[in-house]
Amino acid sequence: MNIDSLRLFCLVVEEGSISQAARLSGLSQPAVTKQMHQLENTYGTLLFDRTDGKLKLTSAGKTLYPYAKEIVKDYNRSKETIQQLIGNDDRKLHVGASLTIGEYFLPKILGVFKRNHPSVRLLLEIGNTPNILEKLSNDVIDIAFVEGVVENKHFTVEKFADDELILVCPTGHPWTKRQYIDIEELAKEHMIWRESTSGTRLIVEQALKEFGVLNKIQSYMELGSTQAIKSAVEAGLGISILPRITVEKELQHDELAEVKIKDIHIHRNLWMVQKPQRFLRKNVDTLIHFFSNIL
Repeated sequence: MNIDSLRLFCLVVEEGSISQAARLSGLSQPAVTKQMHQLENTYGTLLFDRTDGKLKLTSAGKTLYPYAKEIVKDYNRSKETIQQLIGNDDRKLHVGASLTIGEYFLPKILGVFKRNHPSVRLLLEIGNTPNILEKLSNDVIDIAFVEGVVENKHFTVEKFADDELILVCPTGHPWTKRQYIDIEELAKEHMIWRESTSGTRLIVEQALKEFGVLNKIQSYMELGSTQAIKSAVEAGLGISILPRITVEKELQHDELAEVKIKDIHIHRNLWMVQKPQRFLRKNVDTLIHFFSNIL
């Protein structure tokens, strides 16, 4: 048995298919099957149930998987640590971010980081908060920046910034002539939302629920991106509550208008999330230190 067999075993488990694992690893399907048989011989038991043409883990396979995952991870970390020690470390840094942070907040900051650390190869992966946290959990990314609720108690979560959520409407809307509106008036307009898994939406819904108006508001439209929502509001299709950082340019160019809600201020925290590691990658530590100094 070698580390490659355990790595391949984890890939088969995660993909649920030997053929898919073969494709992703660049091996032939018979080669992957052979390694799985060899692994079963090593442990003296079947790891997969192959009846009915479906590949399922046996109880032994389920027991082995978390151990194999940790062994592979520790091997990778040990290799990275030794390479850092002898000066041959891979300066790659894989950052994950939820949509709003990744599209509007991080690019400028990571640009400054890159200028200060030109040897670091930055990779930025953007998705919704649950997707990004899943990638962090599976070690696909090194660190995550999200605005949604982080429920996994095993993560290390630290606030790195905050953002205000504001009500925006078309520039010709009657509300733009008023100093503020009452929160109950939101029920008179068409609300345009992000998708239900959006961290921003969850925060807005919770705030409106606390003031007893969430169930009164008509959910007119759901769109999968902030840019699409801004375009819809600009076209007069409705109103929306969006992070200020996402609409700064539109407000400056009078493409959208901000409307104040009386006695209501919605803020959200932006979180830096890590998966606790025995050996912290040097590049991750460098990025964390950079953030602590710049923000």
